[in-house]
Amino acid sequence: MIPWRTVLLALVLATSGISALHAQEMKKKAKPKVILQRDRLAQQFDTVDVVKNVIKLNPLLFFRGEIPLYYERALTHRLSAEVAIGFTWRNYLNVSFAGDDADDYGRGTELLARPSYHFGFRYYLVDDIEPQGTYLHLEFAHLNYSKDIRTKQDSTGALTDDRLRDQRIYNDLRLLFGYQRLSATSNWLFDVYAGVGLRDRNMQIVKEYTRRDMDNDNAIYFDYEVVPQDDITVAFFLGLKVGLAF
Repeated sequence: MIPWRTVLLALVLATSGISALHAQEMKKKAKPKVILQRDRLAQQFDTVDVVKNVIKLNPLLFFRGEIPLYYERALTHRLSAEVAIGFTWRNYLNVSFAGDDADDYGRGTELLARPSYHFGFRYYLVDDIEPQGTYLHLEFAHLNYSKDIRTKQDSTGALTDDRLRDQRIYNDLRLLFGYQRLSATSNWLFDVYAGVGLRDRNMQIVKEYTRRDMDNDNAIYFDYEVVPQDDITVAFFLGLKVGLAF
């Protein structure tokens, strides 16, 4: 006697085979399929004369003490990857208005160039075969602002050979919204963006104070303090890049 499970399996296989043959027959009789817009864009993206690479500079970052060079590579007609490498210098926007930041724009301050880098992915919200239009951009960035502060001896401002390291390390996770546009007559482009991010800060801040000695003809002396700070804060971003595509 044939087990019922064997009969059931045979029926399933037979049904599957009939369905496969029917589908094969329908394919032969089917009309040519309609090419969807995304398929057409994907085909155009694969041509050799489509812009897929961009080199960019961000001149506004100079005031924030960073000089990076960006490279963007289109992966599909909507997705691209962007990396940047550069170095940090004086952060003009970070000088304390309270006057206790030991940075007097040069005298006794020895700036230390440190490498910076960015990498992220960009998703364009519009269909285009080249990297342009409105986009969302998720990015990680590492910044290190370092300088050595030479201490002052007395009210004359005479510098000593003692140095204190002021270091501010930022690790950012950023979400940016922007718009990139290629020129209609050349390969130059602009990229404007704004966004928000989480900033992991690891800092050693050198603070400078003045002290008046009332028992010594009101002589002025300088005191220093190195304040550690380790926290996470919110950061906001606004910028403009210019570049050349190829």
